[in-house]
Amino acid sequence: MNAPDPATLAAAPAAAPSPVGGDTPLRTIQVVNVRWFNATAWYGMMLARLLREAGHETLVLGLAGTESFERARAWGLDPIPLPLNAANPVTLAGLYGSLHRIVRDFRPHVVNCHRGEAFVLWGLLKALHARGPHRFGLVRTRGDQRLPKGNRPNLFLHTRVADAVVATNSVMAGHFIHEMGVPADRVHTILGGVDEAVFRFDAAGRARVRAEYGWTDDDFVVGLLGRFDAVKGQRELIETVAGLRAGRWDGTPRQSLRLMLAGFDSATPEATVRGWLREAGIEDSSVITGKRPDVAACISAMDLGVVASLWSETIARAALEIMACGRPLVSTTVGVMPDLLPHGALVPPGDAAAMAGAIAHAMDSPPWLEILRDACGLRIASLHRADFLNRTLAVYRDVCRGVWQGACRLNGPDTPDTPDHARGA
Repeated sequence: MNAPDPATLAAAPAAAPSPVGGDTPLRTIQVVNVRWFNATAWYGMMLARLLREAGHETLVLGLAGTESFERARAWGLDPIPLPLNAANPVTLAGLYGSLHRIVRDFRPHVVNCHRGEAFVLWGLLKALHARGPHRFGLVRTRGDQRLPKGNRPNLFLHTRVADAVVATNSVMAGHFIHEMGVPADRVHTILGGVDEAVFRFDAAGRARVRAEYGWTDDDFVVGLLGRFDAVKGQRELIETVAGLRAGRWDGTPRQSLRLMLAGFDSATPEATVRGWLREAGIEDSSVITGKRPDVAACISAMDLGVVASLWSETIARAALEIMACGRPLVSTTVGVMPDLLPHGALVPPGDAAAMAGAIAHAMDSPPWLEILRDACGLRIASLHRADFLNRTLAVYRDVCRGVWQGACRLNGPDTPDTPDHARGA
């Protein structure tokens, strides 16, 4: 195992001020040990980027040779490669040593783990440095769709070791509080923020994209933004749109309905998706965009966005981007979606008839479509990048108050900083 290059670590002052004050720059470590560049990886890396832009020194730890690691490099985050998901005892021992050196060299105020692997090692390091100058706050962010297990080690880590738990949706937050016993004042729901400078309504782009695909003002374009994967519900939405065009759901054919699949090859090949369109008889009234640089223009070309996911959506980047572009949205009730949309815009996952009803209502009732657009606009107004950053910083500051003023569960009564060598560390 290769230890991190000390030159990669940002220099920390020998005697750093307490990070409790609201203006004090923080030093954070974002542990983003995710193989794929999925929503969890995006959440951690976007947070790291925002922290750096705001003047907070931030390290990103990741898995070498993975998609997410390469994306972190492309974003200029200079990630440090470590075997964070290792299970081999020898590798774990070496990993612990590497993490220990990073803590002593970088002296983070907060370590934020975005996955569970290696979380226990950070807990051990937190205990080791609980009373010394290298103390730090430990935050666990849960952006996974799976609810955490309530076994004893997991309960201990979340209730006794972590200083704060961040959930990316209210269902996950409720599970931590009611099923795992984490005190409510240490559980925080923080939704990811959308880049409003990139994702905003583009009138010229809308006209251009609609002309490119041969759509007129009389066409009603329903769009799904997301990778081709069974979880995203492309097949179910194709069935729904085909039924609406043929009048199978309510006896009213809607031939002006068009389908945009703004996505590309992933777990499901594009050829498979095109096969579904042919089988449904709507290949000529549907488009697959593939990878394009003008995503905001493609979103703007939609009349109604759809999240048809069967599960997941704990962070829902696509939904946030659609809403930021001023498009009304309907969705299944998975993940964070009930936190984003009004009840009338939500349907059960996998229920093609219910989704058909939601789309038909939006298509047939311009007043409802306008109400839905306004509701989405109002909700997204508080979910920009600055909101994401500021809510997270508020949690970090609160954690630091506990760690530096004696409220940390592993600290015991606060004592003056004692050098590690004097404690035998």
